[in-house]
Amino acid sequence: MTEHWKVNLEIFEGPLDLLLHLINKYEIDIYDIPIAKITTQYMEYLHAMQILQLDVAGDYLVMAATLMSIKSQMLVPRNDAWNEEEFIVEEEDPREELMEMLLEYRKFKNATTKLEYKQSERADFFTKEPTDVTEYQENIPLKKGDVDLIDLIEAFQALIRRNELKEPEETTIETEEISVTDKMKWIELKIKNSPSSSISFRHLFEYYSSKEVVVTFLALLELIKENKVDFKQDKTFSDIKLAFLNNDF
Repeated sequence: MTEHWKVNLEIFEGPLDLLLHLINKYEIDIYDIPIAKITTQYMEYLHAMQILQLDVAGDYLVMAATLMSIKSQMLVPRNDAWNEEEFIVEEEDPREELMEMLLEYRKFKNATTKLEYKQSERADFFTKEPTDVTEYQENIPLKKGDVDLIDLIEAFQALIRRNELKEPEETTIETEEISVTDKMKWIELKIKNSPSSSISFRHLFEYYSSKEVVVTFLALLELIKENKVDFKQDKTFSDIKLAFLNNDF
């Protein structure tokens, strides 16, 4: 009966990757590596690669030679040296350079793992080319001519609804009749006396009867018709500003 066996070898990115795998697998303290044990495990892995007729890169063989060298140094009895002042000088640990290389490699490997995770996480998101959404923004700067007479009428209707005409209670007092011409002069003076030479549309309609509100609006339309008064908005939904088209009144 033929015996079937299978060898499963992980793919490593280099000899340091293999060593780090062995250290983690056998729960070895990276600061106190049992060099004989780790060398044996490392050589067994290379032997398995050769059995499977896998190409063994040169850097794996270099690391094998390095481990064997460290192992031989560890087997040599360590003699404490004395300096001139008769203090003991400890010999350098032959594993130190290997330990530093493994620590540095582990640091970069952990960083790579985190970056790969973020890349995988980001792959779940889809992006698209930037889209012009200025037409949906709340405050849209307006150019001259972007607001027309219809906007002015709509503003007047909104003012009527909002203030509910603020009409005083019924009385027997007769109000003075005001003509459109008189109201036109009143609007002109109100604009001229404004520090900014312009006034807000809604400021023309404060605390007046429905009749006076209508007359005021008709007077404003007449001034606009005669090209004496201009109206504009700085941005969408802002107050409509009234100003003279020129200073020759």
